[in-house]
Amino acid sequence: MTATETTTKAPAKKAPATKARPRKTAAAAKAAPAKKTAPKPTGDDMRTQLRTIPTSKIDRDPGQPREHFDDASLQELAKSMSKLGQLQPITVRYIQETKRFTLVMGERRWRAAQIAKLPQMQAVVLHGVSEGRETFAKAVAENVGRADMTAIEEAKAFRKLVDGQVDEDGKQTEPGYTVDEVAELVGKSAAYVQWRIDLLRLCPEAQQALVKNQLPVGLAWYVGKLADDNQVRFLARWVRGDFKSARDAESFAQALHTEEKRQEQQGSFFVLSDEVAAARKDNGQDALPGTLDLPEEERERITADRAKLLGKIEKLGTAGEILSLLAATDPEELALLLAGTPGGIGGHRLRVKHLQDIATKAMANLRKAEMVAEVRASGLKVNPDAETTAA
Repeated sequence: MTATETTTKAPAKKAPATKARPRKTAAAAKAAPAKKTAPKPTGDDMRTQLRTIPTSKIDRDPGQPREHFDDASLQELAKSMSKLGQLQPITVRYIQETKRFTLVMGERRWRAAQIAKLPQMQAVVLHGVSEGRETFAKAVAENVGRADMTAIEEAKAFRKLVDGQVDEDGKQTEPGYTVDEVAELVGKSAAYVQWRIDLLRLCPEAQQALVKNQLPVGLAWYVGKLADDNQVRFLARWVRGDFKSARDAESFAQALHTEEKRQEQQGSFFVLSDEVAAARKDNGQDALPGTLDLPEEERERITADRAKLLGKIEKLGTAGEILSLLAATDPEELALLLAGTPGGIGGHRLRVKHLQDIATKAMANLRKAEMVAEVRASGLKVNPDAETTAA
């Protein structure tokens, strides 16, 4: 009995244990997919993989901030990739609906791979990442500062980040960043970002000149403040080489902008002309450029003040003679002549240095004055009422 009972009970104890384990395992296996499926929208499906994917299944991002790629540098990169392969992976996001990949970073490498006819590319694949401001911000940050990214491309990218995402109806779907936030994202100063955005005020002709490196970026910022008509006329002068230097051109653009504002306050348009207006030569106006629109009393005051100023400027000749003498005298002779005099040699040197500083400022002011005179001498006033009547 005892032996029989033991034999009977032993299997009874083992049987439940053996059957229980498979039931729990099966239940867990069925429950696991349900748990993983539920939180997909909240981020479980957002993951990153390093994969090798077909080059033919990669599409360009239509919102890519860069629009221009240098053909010569692409050919060089393609040759390198043909020999050494792809050294750095690109970044793409997987589009579930199309089963294809859209570029996030690395379009230049992708273009070179197509030229080199590489069938596959190494890529960091982002799953569950939709097109949005953060994705675009990554693309902008990766490209800003590259030598082959134009200032206009940067300007458009910064403007898009500031404006946010907008649908086809013009309704904002995602808020934009502030200028300070954009600056932090791309590693630039806020002034740099705003300066670039301001370039979008350039007319199409000036933007093209900037893209083709025919117009310096620093000068372009001043040109962008002008009315479109004056931008085109200024650009023609710049291309012709009418300015001695870029600084002269900047001063001219600044003077032109000031004149535009002055004419706007008077209720008339100001358009830059390629030739001096004939009216300015009447009644001795060629002697007083820019005073045609001033009353007689003001012109008389300008004539009197001009005579006083010219009398003082003529004395610069004496200062020039003194400086020429100091420059031509042998240093040892200067030491003998000036040592022990009031202030000593160091005192005289400081006086000359002071004159030098003032002369530098005077030169800058005269440059601006020269451009103001040129702007006024080559400008045409257009009465808006007359223009409307003619139209």
